[in-house]
Amino acid sequence: MPRNLQSESALRAQLESGIEELGIECSPQQVDQLIDYVSLLITWNSAYNLTAIRDPEQMIALHILDSLAILPFVTGQHLIDVGTGPGLPGIPLAIMCPEKTFKLLDSNGKKTRFLFHARCQLKLQNLTEIQSRVEQFIPEQTYDTVLSRAFTSAAEMVDKCKHLLSPDGRFLAMKGKFPQSELSLLEKDYKVDVSHRLTVPGVEGERHLIEISKTQLA
Repeated sequence: MPRNLQSESALRAQLESGIEELGIECSPQQVDQLIDYVSLLITWNSAYNLTAIRDPEQMIALHILDSLAILPFVTGQHLIDVGTGPGLPGIPLAIMCPEKTFKLLDSNGKKTRFLFHARCQLKLQNLTEIQSRVEQFIPEQTYDTVLSRAFTSAAEMVDKCKHLLSPDGRFLAMKGKFPQSELSLLEKDYKVDVSHRLTVPGVEGERHLIEISKTQLA
């Protein structure tokens, strides 16, 4: 976090206000962890270019609050965040859901090294980072939920990640505008269960969360 205590106080106030606006229960320890995560992201971003977002206030809105906006729809015990980059939405969700286990997968070595460092610094025992291309990763067990924030199109996400999903599991695809053209290309064995239009404090433009599952005949 920036050394300026006034700046840190302002970011904390922004985060707490956004969490309240989202209607999420968040302990003081979890707020501390989220702020510490932003601090790590700022520090590493200057050397490793983990995200194009440089401004700390924008990180709070576009990264942290954007990730937390899907929290009410995150179910299941075992989850994987594919194409996680610097840990979005996986790390904020792991902080908020200590009872769930998260795998964070990315093919970029610099990003997975950051994930390892963040996991250790934040003491997240429910999180494991994996460096692999998603097509080449064979899990020991399939997942209740496969998450994606900025990975690829919804149809390609399903195609590349279907071997990761348990028979009764769900894909959660985070999108901007409603991706009608992407969803029209879904394989016939998969269907859109519901689309949630999200309102993220401090973020302009449309945000959607798309839930996708196998059809009963698949």
